[in-house]
Amino acid sequence: MASAATQSSSHRENGSADLIVLGIESTAHTFGVGIVSSRDPYILADARRQYKPKSGGILPREVAAFFSNVAGEVLAEALSQAGLTLKDVDGIAIALGPGMGPALRIGATVARALASRYRKPLVPVNHAVAHIEVARFVTGLRDPVAIYVAGGNTSILSYSEGRYRVFGETLDIALGNLLDTFAREVGIAPPYVSGGKHAVDKCAEDGRYIDGLPYVVKGQDVSYSGLLTAALRMAKGGARLGDICYTLREIAFSSIVEVGERCMAHTRRDSVVLTGGVAANKVLAMKVASMAESRRARHGVVPPRLAGDNGVMIALTGALALAHGITVRVEEAIIRQRWRVDRVDVPWYPSTLRDLSGG
Repeated sequence: MASAATQSSSHRENGSADLIVLGIESTAHTFGVGIVSSRDPYILADARRQYKPKSGGILPREVAAFFSNVAGEVLAEALSQAGLTLKDVDGIAIALGPGMGPALRIGATVARALASRYRKPLVPVNHAVAHIEVARFVTGLRDPVAIYVAGGNTSILSYSEGRYRVFGETLDIALGNLLDTFAREVGIAPPYVSGGKHAVDKCAEDGRYIDGLPYVVKGQDVSYSGLLTAALRMAKGGARLGDICYTLREIAFSSIVEVGERCMAHTRRDSVVLTGGVAANKVLAMKVASMAESRRARHGVVPPRLAGDNGVMIALTGALALAHGITVRVEEAIIRQRWRVDRVDVPWYPSTLRDLSGG
C-alpha cells in the first residue's frame, strides 16, 4: 500500500523538516479536518461538523449526505484557522477505515481530489491507530497500554513487534453502543455526552447498585450484549431506572478497567491511557486513574475535545506516517470498513509528533 513519500516544499530547509499535514476524518458521525505541524504549537486547526439524527440511530446514507454538504465549509474553516492554503500543506492524510462505508467514501473522495489537484502525497491512516497516537501525544505517555472505548470500538491495545496488538476486546457490542442503545430504548434522552456526562450518567446520579445484571469477562475480553438485554428486561419489569443505570454503568466500566489492568500485568507496562469517544466520561476516567494508582503506574486521559472523532488525530498520525515514507497512490486509496488496528505497521513507534523536528 505504501510508496515513497514525496518531499514537498517550502517547509524544509537544510534537512530540517517543518512538516505540515492536513487530516480528514469521516469514519462515523463526524466530518473533521485537522492541520498539524511538527513544530510548536503543533495543532494548527481543528474544524468539524457532527451529524445528529433527530431520533433513533445513525443511518449511513444520511451521514454521507450530511458530509457532502459540509465538507467544503469544514475544509475552508480549518485552513482559515491555520492561516494556510492547500499549497502550504506537505501531505493529505485520510482515515480509510474502519468505519461506515458511505461516510468513509465522502472523506476519501475529498482527500483524493485534494491530493490530485495540489500534487500532494496521500497518507492512509487507520482510525484506531489515530486514537492511540493522539493519546500518546497529548499525555506524553510514550509506551502505554491503551484502553480504547468508543461508540463502535472497545479494545485493549499495546505495542509489540511493529504493531499495536489487541490484548482484549469486546466479543459483541462496543461500550459506547451499549450506553447509547440503552438510553434510546428506555427513553431517557437521545444519547449524547456533555461535560463528560452521558444520559446514563445523569440517570444514575441518584441510583444505587442492585443485583441481577451480568458481569462478563472472558480472559482479557468483555461482553456487553447480555448486560444490555438484562438491563432492558429489568427496565420493562418495573425496576427503578436510576438503579439500573447506575448498575449498568458500574458493571460496564469496571469490566473494561479490569481487562485493562490484566493487560498491564501481562505486558509489564507501567502506564495506561484512556482514549476514544467514551474517554470523555469522567466516571470511567476516575476508575482508570484509581486502577493505575493502585499499581503505582502513570495514567492519562485524552481531553474531551480530542477524545471524540476529529481531524487532528488523523493529521497527527499522517505526519508520523509521512515522515516514515508511508503514502498511497490516489487510485489505490480504497476504504477498508473492517481495517483492524493489528494489521497496521507503526514504524515510528515510540516517536510522537514532537520528535519529528526534535521538539
